[in-house]
Parts: sequence; C-alpha cells; structure tokens
Amino acid sequence: MQLDIERLIEDFGGPGTLAEALTAAFPDEPVSRAAIYKWRERGTLPLAQLNKLAKLAVDQGKRFDFNDYLAGAQPAAQWRSPDMGDRLYIFDTTLRDGEQSPGAAMTKEEKVRIARQLERLGVDVIEAGFAAASPGDADAIRAIAEVIKDSTVCSLARANERDIRAAGEAIAPAPKKRIHTFIATSPIHMEKKLRMTPDEVVEAAVKAVKLASEYTDDVEFSAEDALRSDIDFLARIFGEVIKAGATTLNVPDTVGYAVPKITEAFFRELIAKTPGGDQVIWSAHCHNDLGMAVANSLAAVLGGARQVECTINGLGERAGNAAMEEIVMAVKTRKDVFGVETGVDATQIVPASKLVSTITGYPVQPNKAIVGANAFAHESGIHQDGVLKHRETYEIMSAESVGWTANRLTLGKLSGRNAFRTKLTALGIVLDSEEALNAAFARFKELADKKREIFDEDLHALVSDQLVTAEQEDYKFVSLKVATETGEAPQAQIVFVEHGNEQRAESTGSGPVDAAFKAIESVVKSEAELELYSVNAITKGTESQGEVTVRLAKDGRIANGQGSDTDIIVASAKAYLAALNKLSSKTERVHAQGPV
Repeated sequence: MQLDIERLIEDFGGPGTLAEALTAAFPDEPVSRAAIYKWRERGTLPLAQLNKLAKLAVDQGKRFDFNDYLAGAQPAAQWRSPDMGDRLYIFDTTLRDGEQSPGAAMTKEEKVRIARQLERLGVDVIEAGFAAASPGDADAIRAIAEVIKDSTVCSLARANERDIRAAGEAIAPAPKKRIHTFIATSPIHMEKKLRMTPDEVVEAAVKAVKLASEYTDDVEFSAEDALRSDIDFLARIFGEVIKAGATTLNVPDTVGYAVPKITEAFFRELIAKTPGGDQVIWSAHCHNDLGMAVANSLAAVLGGARQVECTINGLGERAGNAAMEEIVMAVKTRKDVFGVETGVDATQIVPASKLVSTITGYPVQPNKAIVGANAFAHESGIHQDGVLKHRETYEIMSAESVGWTANRLTLGKLSGRNAFRTKLTALGIVLDSEEALNAAFARFKELADKKREIFDEDLHALVSDQLVTAEQEDYKFVSLKVATETGEAPQAQIVFVEHGNEQRAESTGSGPVDAAFKAIESVVKSEAELELYSVNAITKGTESQGEVTVRLAKDGRIANGQGSDTDIIVASAKAYLAALNKLSSKTERVHAQGPV
C-alpha cells in the first residue's frame, strides 16, 4: 500500500505549514520541516504520524481519509454546500417508513409520543406519515404538527395533486413544515410500474414540486430507486426540480441494492453533474436488504450528502432502514473520517429506542449496536481487565453518552397525582384529559403495589396499554384465571369485553398461554393465524413487567398487539386482544410506494 505523500503534504499547506501545525497541536512531540521532507523522499510516514494528521484535520475542520491518498486514487471531491457547511441533518422516518414494518401501525397518541421524543432527541426533520394514506394518518400528522415546535414536520406525498394537497393541509399547523414528494426514476420502475416515459416523469416531478411550493418553501424531492437509475437522467430531473423550487434532493437506495464504494462515487458524480447541485441539500435514504444501509448512508456522506434519512432501531419494511443511532454515533465517534456534526442529543438515543420498541412491539436484539442490551457488556476476561484499567481500551464510547442509565422512577405507591403528571411530562407523555390521567394513575398505583422499583420503561408500557382509542376498543381485557400443573392440561378462564358485552370463556391448551388464546377464540372465532409470539422483560429483575407481542394475520392483513403486566399470561391475553382490535379496524392504508 503506497501513499501519495506529496499530495497529502500539499493538502496541509506544504512542509513548513504542516510542521508548524503539528508542533502546535502536539507540543510534546514537535515535528521539524526536515522530518516532513524525509517522509516525502521515502514515500512513507509512521502510523503514529498518520493518526496525528487525522486529528489535525479534525481540528482544522477538514475531511481526512487516508484512502484518498493511496497511490493512483483520485483526489477527494471537496464539495461543500455554502448553506450546509459540515452540518449533517437527521431526517427521521420512524413514523412513516418505520411504520411500514408488518403490524407496526401506531395510534395517533402513540405517534405523538414518539414525535415528542424525536424532538427531544434533536432530529432535524420528523417525517410524520403519509397524509394521503388514510384520514387517520392525516389526522395523526396534523396532531404532530400542532405540538412539535423545534423539529420540521414532514409528510410524504406521491407526485400527484391529491397527495400533495393532503400533505399540505396536514402539516399546516407546524411552525416548520416540509412536503416530501417522490416519483420513480429507474428504467424498470418507469416502464413496468409507472408506464410513463422519462419526459413524462420529469414533467410530473416538476409539477409536483411547484404545487408543494404553494404550501411551504421547504420541499424535498425524492427519486425512487435512484441508485438503479441512469445518472444522467437523474442529473436532468434533479436540475429541473431545483429550478421548480426543491430545496432538498433525496437519492434513495429503495431496494437495498447499493454497496458503499459505489454509493460514494455515485453521489460525487451526481452532485457534480446536476445543474444547481451546489444550492441544495443532498440526502441519502438507504434500505437494509443486504445489511449495508448504515454503511451506504455513511458512504453517501463522504460523497457529499448532508442529510441522512433513517429510523430508530433501523425499523422498516423488509430488512428495515438505516439505524439512526448507528449513523449519529458513527459520525460523532469518527469525526476524523466524516468531518460532520449532527444536532442530536445522544443521551436521548436509548430512551427513544426503548419507546419505539415498546410501542411497535419490535424488540431490540441484545447484540444490536448502540442500543442493544449487550452493546456495552464485556464477557471476555481480557476485555473486562482492560476496561477496568482504562475504559477506552475496549470502549470507543461510553454507555452514558447514549443514554444507558438506571431510569428508575423516584415515585412510589404513596406518590400523588401531580408528581405522577410531572414525571409523565418529563418523559414526553401528555394525556389529553383528567379522565385519562386518572386511569393511568390508577394503573400506576396497581403496578407500584406489585413492584418495588418502577422504571421509565414501565411507565411507557403502562401508558401504551392505557392509550387505546375508543374506535379500536372492540375487545378489552377484564380478568384471567389460569390453572396449570405438571402432567395436567392447563386451563384458562377469561373475562373480556367484546363490542361492549362482557364475555366469559374457558379452554384447555398445551400451555397456559395456548389455553388463554383458545378461550378467547372460542368466543371471537376470528380465524386469524398466529404468526409471532414473543416475550421481553421490560426491565431487569424477577419483578419486571413482561412485554408480550402477538402478531396475527387474516385475509392479507397483519396486526401486532402488545400487552404488559407482571403476570406473563395476563400480558399475553392483553396482547392477543390488542391484535384483534387492530384486525377489526376498518381503516385501510395505502402503501407509501404505491403507483402514482
């Protein structure tokens, strides 16, 4: 591996300037001009000096990647948008693209809670939904637009008048608002899905951006399946939408087909070819089908992107999206490589992760980077010894820096309603009425009788159970009695409300959970298929609440239900009834990547 030392030295201002800068930055280890001349003569330099150069570049606000100086490599493009500098904007689409995970649809109240946490986290843009999908989605976007003040509230819209007007009306209350309109640009999409010519696609895109500009001057245009599109055609359509008023251009890897090296080069070339490309913010939206969504997003940043579209926990359809927490901590930890900063408060990452997991019912795998339970655990004796002596031997960031703390609720069963309300507010939970507060407080008191320690996660789970809208409450848990003994068939007796009528049922099963589910089905007769059953301890300890996720499928529809209780069987019954509630809902959703 041969470095182009001469070009490297010149990029730092030449031997004299570089020697002075290194000596000033590292006064205990001064570097002479003669030493730098020797580097150039030999064509190599010590690894320790290379690391110093990386740190020096960060101090000087420069991008530095030694790969750019490998012999034969092209000089790195030094593109910077004059309006963006080195600021990386975080566009969170948990509430839109993340919600497309099977069964992850959220209630309006749940969306508002997540939006509040995203605002507390410091994301720049919250894509609150797809207003044209359903009246319910439009209503949720509007509710978010009414309460979010610091982040930009965005709605997705296909490149047609109906979608854009629905989006514009939904985001109207927001102090900062954006419409995100898109149309497919790859040959296969234009020919097979849209059945439109390239000229017709450009015309539709321009018309959509102009229409969106009537509602807001913050308009994002996205070229669906961009990484499989012809780059010259992309430069053409992006140039036209810039003239029409687009301020952010999104280059999505819609099917997760890209690889990092190609992604970085693609962005560099596309930005250079697009007329007016230096006047807008370029964005990356990568899917994780090949497990490279985060890597491709970071490659796009190296290629000039200054906005990344991502989700909490990498939530999303198929294999998911780029994980927000991984992107944020990557650019924060490796500023020497990426040279950008976000406005994210990293200490809010873990609380956001836990909230999204609780509401959607998608548990976080223990070995998940940043937010997994084992992310900062050290099993190896060598690792443990090193961390005890000096944390940075095996940890590149601290657990506390991303929000891993003992989130214990300093309230007990003798605490009053005002203290309870204050804690809810601190967690971003706002209950709309005194009745809702009273109901949540009563459940808190019940939980406090069962558990000595109550954590923030317990409270989120408790409120998630409580906040069920009236139209969804076709089924409601009342009580459960289970008898189980080794060698005997378990029996469950359950009482629940069905469409306002109290129902009693009992059944046996292969286990207590199976018996409870069969008892419910003996009355409901939903004929739904159980696709997933999972149990997750919300917090540590044997007193922990169990959080159960049940996924049911029927007639092509999929619904997730969640239930929590210190009794796992009760939590299971609640989760099953919650999934039935969602299946019985008549609200239909339009796929966000549907036909224009």
